[in-house]
Amino acid sequence: MSAAALTHTNLPLPLVRRGKVRDVYAVDDDRLLMVTTDRISAFDVVMHEAIPYKGAVLTQVTAWWLAQLAGMVDHHLITAETDEIIAAVPSLAPYRDALAGRSMLTVRADVVPIECVIRGYITGSAWKEYREHGTLAGEALKAGLQESDRLDPPIFSPATKAETGHDENITVSKVISEVGADTAAQLESLARRIYEYGRATAEPRGIIVADTKFEFGWRDGKLLLIDEVLTPDSSRFWPADSYAPGRGQPSFDKQPLRDWLDVERHAGRWNGEAPPPTLPPEVIRATSVRYRDAFARLTGAPLDLARLGLPEDR
Repeated sequence: MSAAALTHTNLPLPLVRRGKVRDVYAVDDDRLLMVTTDRISAFDVVMHEAIPYKGAVLTQVTAWWLAQLAGMVDHHLITAETDEIIAAVPSLAPYRDALAGRSMLTVRADVVPIECVIRGYITGSAWKEYREHGTLAGEALKAGLQESDRLDPPIFSPATKAETGHDENITVSKVISEVGADTAAQLESLARRIYEYGRATAEPRGIIVADTKFEFGWRDGKLLLIDEVLTPDSSRFWPADSYAPGRGQPSFDKQPLRDWLDVERHAGRWNGEAPPPTLPPEVIRATSVRYRDAFARLTGAPLDLARLGLPEDR
């Protein structure tokens, strides 16, 4: 395992949940610590190997976006600076290497159980449903769309937050029945505003944000933007210079991994389920480079390993 890759954490705090990628700990009644590991999943299977710097990219991209969104939306982030996190929670000092660059200290919020998906291009499960039925979440879309066509205005396409398996697309009327009309309207308005800003910011930097999902939570009567924001994992990032409607597009995150796994499946060496095959070093390296490239394009600078306290990958 690379010194720059982290597969799991074991911190001296109560573990709230361990997801596919994030380990979330309770600091106290008011704060959480979110640690983004370098675990990676594809086709709903978590790989044995980790991707160096992936967790740092997701954390630092989120922190960068939240800084850009200052004044536009309230959010849960207190700090993503390791020194500040350790100063706030001194018991974490011995775990600096595990925290470095990949951790966020946040306020607690009561999570709204809705994935606020915004689709600016038709692809993925939305394209599949449209191709078969001409609908999205059961609601009709205009005729004649091609795969990967741009959607103007973007479509608010909420989904349920599934504990296991895939999230399920639902209608806005279902959201209203779940959380009430006022909250549903706030969720849609915030999600649209953030996505439009994100899409307009990323495109001149060579990245198309095809779709993305946001999560929100209530705290002190306000809706806060929580979890990751406009990252290569929570969004579909496409290279702008190769975009062409009428076909699927390569992605800026797991494409080298997906391509290799597809070859393994078609060759009959993997059945598409756990356990996954062992990843060759070149696939791990190519995927890591892909994530870091997305970070550099978005922010205008490479991931600063020295500042973040991360080792160079050997």
